[in-house]
Amino acid sequence: MRYVISVWTEDNPGVLCRIAGLIFRRGYNVESLSVGRINGSGISRFTIVFEGDEGVLKQVTSQLKKLVEVIAVEELTNGGFVERELSLIKVESKAGERPEVFQLADVFRAHVIDVGEEGIVVEVTGDKDKINACINAFKPYGIKELACSGSVAMKRVGFNGGRK
Repeated sequence: MRYVISVWTEDNPGVLCRIAGLIFRRGYNVESLSVGRINGSGISRFTIVFEGDEGVLKQVTSQLKKLVEVIAVEELTNGGFVERELSLIKVESKAGERPEVFQLADVFRAHVIDVGEEGIVVEVTGDKDKINACINAFKPYGIKELACSGSVAMKRVGFNGGRK
């Protein structure tokens, strides 16, 4: 099963290495790991996506909670949560094809963020299926470069996961 967890940590040097190492040493494969600071608060938020069974989930979360810098661990998979990824797609685009590329970007609610002689850079956000569909739609024009973020996720507003 695919699991998504959020981990809040103190924003200290080496925390990323300790978290990644903890998961790696146990032989679990991380599908995605994203991290960012929370508004200069001295806290970082990780979103970690990995495959495994419920035993893997329990082991990963309990081991993470033992790290000194970890403030909280929240398992998101078994409740309502929103998840998004970001991709930058550099599309080869000749002058005559540009209106088509702009129109295709609009279909995916993507944003054209750079235009040059060699092509166009498009930013698209969404779930994994939307990102993949957008990438596939641009393939006939020629994708020169691709950069994809990992997942970021959080619990839905007002969702208490069945707890009172």
